Amino acid sequence: MDKKIFFKWSLRDLFIAIGPVGAAILILTIVAFIYVDPAPPSHFTIATGDPDQSDLTQFAKEYQQLLKEDGVQLDIKATENPFENLRLLENDDAHVDAAFVPDGLGSTEKQPDVVSLGSLYYQPLWIFYRGSKPLTHISQLDGHKISVGQLKHGTNIIAKRLLRLNGIKIQDNPNLVNLDAASAAAALKKGEIEAAFFMLPPESPIIHDLFSDSSLHVFDNEQAEGIEKKNPSFHHLVLARGAIDLKNDKPDHDVDMLAVTTTLLVRDDLHPALQFLLLKAASQLHSDPGVFERRGEFPANKDDVFPLSSDAHQYYKSGGPFWQRFLPYWLAAWLDRFVFIVIPFLAIVLPLIRTVPKIYFWRLRQRVYKAYGELKYLETQIGENPTIKEYEDFLLRLDAIEARVNKIRVPKNFAEYIYSLRGHIQLVRDRLSSSVEKLAAARAEKHA
Repeated sequence: MDKKIFFKWSLRDLFIAIGPVGAAILILTIVAFIYVDPAPPSHFTIATGDPDQSDLTQFAKEYQQLLKEDGVQLDIKATENPFENLRLLENDDAHVDAAFVPDGLGSTEKQPDVVSLGSLYYQPLWIFYRGSKPLTHISQLDGHKISVGQLKHGTNIIAKRLLRLNGIKIQDNPNLVNLDAASAAAALKKGEIEAAFFMLPPESPIIHDLFSDSSLHVFDNEQAEGIEKKNPSFHHLVLARGAIDLKNDKPDHDVDMLAVTTTLLVRDDLHPALQFLLLKAASQLHSDPGVFERRGEFPANKDDVFPLSSDAHQYYKSGGPFWQRFLPYWLAAWLDRFVFIVIPFLAIVLPLIRTVPKIYFWRLRQRVYKAYGELKYLETQIGENPTIKEYEDFLLRLDAIEARVNKIRVPKNFAEYIYSLRGHIQLVRDRLSSSVEKLAAARAEKHA
């Protein structure tokens, strides 16, 4: 018999042992990569909102450029107002993943699938008015003809919230008119209205033009701190003397103002890698100091309505995932997925792999035990006085059992089982041969 059979693996038994485990591992791998931690998409969409606030569109374009450097396409969707942004975020079929929204809008009840990545910058609420009498309380605007911005736009929403908070009637109030920023500024300068609300950045030409008009005054809100305490979506800011125009000393004194923040909202199912890219871009674009902002103050968790996403919380706490801070986006995203999957994956797969040798050797033992069963059955058929023909038949069957045993391919550490089986086969053969010889001798002696 060829002894090499003891040193070869049985490919059939090995395949049967590995097959189910390999199939389970393959299925687990596919499920993990597709469903547990899917690859981040290569593009997504952000909604900008209020057309009056051109800074939103400009910021969206800057986000777009920064994300493009990381190989991600950011599509920009222009919308009419922040309410439309919230509606699009909540609508699964709208395919809008992120949006700029003023703080204080929406609710977790109406938009349960929306989370915040934090506030980006202050949106100051400017109030300019005509007349010689200083106005320092919002309630003093009651009875004056005021522009509160276009319907459903950010300025309109925030201005009405502030007026309502100070006891001024909003519903069916003939003194409240709805004009866009440019029209309101023109009407105020002409005296067609007595006051106007604006939500524009300090650098806006409209704001500078209003400061340059000596017939107009910026509202100095003495109750700004109290209003902030009453409604946390408002922030008390101080416009420093000369912050608008140092040369002409505009304003000529510190001015107490109110502001809301622009928040970056996303769907709660937006991939963590894309959330990190948005946060990284926000840090690059909004961390510089401004007229109202301190260096590094933004982005920050100042949203009064929506919860901060877990990924944003991690970003503000430690700066985001280790890989994504130091590696290219595509490589960091791949490594994040690998680490996220490989540890639990190994916890499941390693025990499965360890079952392969057990299954393999179990199959080999079963084949050996089967041969032992055949051998035992053969022994039970051998009677006390068999004929020579019966003995010859038993020997042929024994040879057939041995031939099948010789075809069993086993590794070295299993050779002892085969040798032991062959030894028992040989033992039975010797007993049969001895019995045949005794029988032949007895018959010869009888005939002699």
